[in-house]
Amino acid sequence: MLKKLDKLILKAFAGPFLLTFAVVQFILLTHTLLKYLDDIIGKDLGTGVLLQLLFYFSVLIVPISLPLAVLLSSLMTYGNLGEHHELTAIKASGIALTRILRPVLLLTVGLAVGAFWFNETIVPKANLKAYSLLWDVRQQKLALDIREGVFYNGIPGYTIKVDKKTGENGDRLHGVMIYDHTQKSGNATVMLADSGRMFTRFNGGYLSLELFHGHNYVEQPDAQDRAGASFVRQGFDHNLVTFSLASFDLGRTKEDLFKENRMMLNIPQLHNATDSIQKKLTHEQHQVPRQVNAYFTFLRFDTTGRAANRRVAHLQVPASRLAAPTAPIIQQATNRANNLRAFANSTSERLNDYARNSALFRIEVYRKYSQSVAVLLMFLIGAPLGSIIKKGGLGVPILVSILFFIIYYVLSIMGEKYGREFVWPVGIGMWMSNLVLLPAGLFFLYQAYNDSGLLELDFWRRLPQRLGIPGLRKITEPVEE
Repeated sequence: MLKKLDKLILKAFAGPFLLTFAVVQFILLTHTLLKYLDDIIGKDLGTGVLLQLLFYFSVLIVPISLPLAVLLSSLMTYGNLGEHHELTAIKASGIALTRILRPVLLLTVGLAVGAFWFNETIVPKANLKAYSLLWDVRQQKLALDIREGVFYNGIPGYTIKVDKKTGENGDRLHGVMIYDHTQKSGNATVMLADSGRMFTRFNGGYLSLELFHGHNYVEQPDAQDRAGASFVRQGFDHNLVTFSLASFDLGRTKEDLFKENRMMLNIPQLHNATDSIQKKLTHEQHQVPRQVNAYFTFLRFDTTGRAANRRVAHLQVPASRLAAPTAPIIQQATNRANNLRAFANSTSERLNDYARNSALFRIEVYRKYSQSVAVLLMFLIGAPLGSIIKKGGLGVPILVSILFFIIYYVLSIMGEKYGREFVWPVGIGMWMSNLVLLPAGLFFLYQAYNDSGLLELDFWRRLPQRLGIPGLRKITEPVEE
C-alpha cells in the first residue's frame, strides 16, 4: 500500500514540478535577455547566434529556477491533496505526515544533489560559453542601416549618403553620394549618382550599389604647382560599386582569455585562486612596515642636545644638516609626510583590492552550496504549508511562493553584498537567506504535523495563552455575551 501511495504522491508532484519549472525558466530567461537587449538588437546576429545565447542563458538560470519550482510544485501538490480531502483520508488510515512527505523529500534530496553537480560542472562551462559569446556580440557593429539624408560610415573606408529611398525594401536609391577614403587622402575621391539600386551578393558577404547617371570626381595634386590641385571628372551612365561586409561578421575571441574569471571556475579552482590571492595579500602586508620605514629618519641626542647617535633607516643625515635653517627642515618634513600619505593611500587601495577579490572568489564557492541547499529548504517550506493551506491550483500557491521567494532572493542579495563589502563574514552572508528561512520551514512542519489551523482565527487567539503572555491573553479572549 505504501509503495502505491508513494507512486501516487510522486505522480501528483511530477506534473506541477515540470510545469512550474518550465514557466519559471521562461520568466527568468526573459528577464535575463532584457538586461542584454541593447547589446543584441540591431546587429543582425542570425538565428544560430541567438539560439546559442538562449541555450547558454537558460542553462545558467537553472540553479535559480530549481528552488522556486520546488517551492511552488510542493505547495500545489500537497495543497491539492488537502483540498480534495485525500490528505485527511491518508492521515485517518494511520499514516503520519512525515511519511506522506517522504517520497517527495527523497526526490528533492536527489534534486539538491543534482543541482550541486550541475552548479559545479555544467554552469562554469556554460558561463564561459555565454559570456565569451556575449563579449563578441557587444563588439559587433550594428547591422547595415543606410538612412535617408544621413552620412553612413559603417563600411570601412567609405562614407555614403542617400537623399531618398523607395521600393518595398528600400532598395531603390535617389541622390547617391559616396566618399572614398581608402587612399588616405581625405575627401579627394567623390562619386555622385542620380539614382541606383542596392542589393547583397555572395550570401550577404558583399553589398553592391548599381548606380545610374552620375560622375566621379578625383582631386589630384598638380605636379608643377604644388600649392594647387586639379580635378578629374568622369561621367557614367551605369556603374557597379561593391563593398565588402566582412567587418560585419561576428568575430570570436579565444575562450582561453576568459577562463580565469571566477564564474568559469569549479570549487577546487576557486580554492586555488583564493589561496593565491591570500598569499599575495599576506606578502604585501608583511612588506608594509619595511616600506614605511623608508619615509622616516630617526635621531638620538645626548644630554647636551647634540646628535650623539644617529640611526637612519635609509637616509643618512649629515651633521651640517642639523644646523640648517628651520624652513628647509619643515619643507622636507612636509614632503615626506605627503609622500607617506600617498604611499598609504595606494597601499590601502591595493590591499583592499586583494581582500575584495578573495571575498568574491569565496562567494562563488558558498553560492554553489547555498543554492543547492535552498532546494531542500523550499520543499521544507512548501510541502507543510500546502498541507495547512489546503488550496491547490495556481492561485494561493503562486502568491505564497512568490512571497517566500522574494524574501529568499532579497536576503541572498543582501547577504552577498554584506560579505563583499566586509560588513559580515562571507560565509554568514551567503548562508543568511537559508538560515533565516529555516526556522519558518520547521515551524510550518511542526504546525502541519500537529494539524494546527494556522490560518484559522482560533489559532491566533490561543497563541498568547500558549506563549504565556498575560496582557495579550486578555485582549484575544472572546467576549462572552
